[in-house]
Amino acid sequence: MTTEKLRVAAIDLGTNSFHMIIVEESRGKGIVEIDRVKNMICIGRGSISTKMLDEEAMQSGIAALKNFLVLAAHHGVAPENVIAFATSAIREAKNRLDFLRRIRDETGLKVRVISGREEAEFIYYGVRKAVKIGTTFDLLFDIGGGSVEFIIANNKGVQLLESRKIGVARMFERFVTSDPIARNDIKMLEQFFSAEMVSAVAKASKLKVNRAIASSGTAQNIARMIGSMHGRANKASLNNSVFTRKEFESLYMALIPLGSLERRKFTGLDANRVDLILPGLILVDMIFRLFDLKEIVVSDYALREGMVLHYLKDRFNAPSEPDHEFELDIRKESVYELGCRCDWNRKHSEHVASLALQLFDTLAPFHHLEAHNRELLECASLLHNIGSFISISSHHKHSQYIILNGELRGFSPTEIEIIAHVARYHRKSPPSEKHVAYSQLKPVHKRAVDVLSGILRLANGLERGHRQNIQNIQVTVKASVITLHVTPQFEPDIEIWAAEQLKSWIETVLQKTIVIEAA
Repeated sequence: MTTEKLRVAAIDLGTNSFHMIIVEESRGKGIVEIDRVKNMICIGRGSISTKMLDEEAMQSGIAALKNFLVLAAHHGVAPENVIAFATSAIREAKNRLDFLRRIRDETGLKVRVISGREEAEFIYYGVRKAVKIGTTFDLLFDIGGGSVEFIIANNKGVQLLESRKIGVARMFERFVTSDPIARNDIKMLEQFFSAEMVSAVAKASKLKVNRAIASSGTAQNIARMIGSMHGRANKASLNNSVFTRKEFESLYMALIPLGSLERRKFTGLDANRVDLILPGLILVDMIFRLFDLKEIVVSDYALREGMVLHYLKDRFNAPSEPDHEFELDIRKESVYELGCRCDWNRKHSEHVASLALQLFDTLAPFHHLEAHNRELLECASLLHNIGSFISISSHHKHSQYIILNGELRGFSPTEIEIIAHVARYHRKSPPSEKHVAYSQLKPVHKRAVDVLSGILRLANGLERGHRQNIQNIQVTVKASVITLHVTPQFEPDIEIWAAEQLKSWIETVLQKTIVIEAA
């Protein structure tokens, strides 16, 4: 792998919209998004039944691609690093070769038409880089305009790659005949969806799938509307956010009876999806029911990100991925990439994290936090100082902002909030109800922030000299006094002095007196 920075633009010519993302890839920093743009071309308009692309839509599509290429050039993407794939509507059109030739002649862009199975594979590459896939099997699905892809996978690999012609634009054109949608139209859609998902449902049942991960604009829009209905702040990134079956059913019951004019006023609904959201809602309802799911996780990564990852792998002649590659820890990888982007002091941060984890383990009988908080502490410790990239002054606040907006992959929005708060409180004032963001956390999350920030403050003090002096921590307890016996390499005066200055918050949280001694 080269150490040079490489910029790549990936264009997805979908049934409903054309999208482009521009990313920069470099060692250590990983893949960083530079820009993204979308144009609702609706290239599939009318073509689903006629199998012919509309002339006006083709002209609009070519104009959009010209603008995309100008934007890519402005961002320093070399022409040979612009990749473009066409999916369902173009794949099925009788005049696709004419359209592709016109694109090439007018823009110089060579568009590759991919099969439904390839589309599912690229979606899988993208999703597994955004949502952590474990040992149990998950259903991944991506709702497009012309097709819907179904993937069943765990961290060892894929068991199903399937593309079905049940995209929302196709289904709206074929089955929705009235506004508001008639009960008979809903019934026809439900029956059609059910018939098309038979093989995926059977495979999921055999593999005991109980979680689904949804990518695509339809799923994100559903998640955003559910968030609005329940008073949750709409965040730029919905990655790893979750909506439950009960939450979805509330949205479904509220939206389905409405006509298009009333739907247009619905908070959170994208104006371009006023009609297409209907088959989208009915499909997601059937997925919940047929796969017997309790919740759906949202992935920000999908086809375009998968295209980029596959392109980079091929460009650098990476060998075929062994099984263990599937087990990569995208959460830790994402934390390290964010640290690198902020030019962090890696040695110092890793040592603070090591000390913090020792303290978490040795103080477990007193803090009673669940085990998953240990990983959040480690991540906050690794990233606690990245705000120095902006300014040393108030760098703890800058760290919080960067973590909240750094697009960490694999974490839920709540986990990112906890990590950011713990980093924010590693110095200066401890958590306080006077701080608006902290005051809005749930009590269980406040408790986690209180304990973890107290531990991080202590660990940060024990690494005050930035020289990795304290190697080990042992604990003895007598009545209400906890004694930390620290093992140093050199005289630990500065580390003990700094830890003494920072220990008061964890003493308050644990209601214990802490004494620090050199072993």
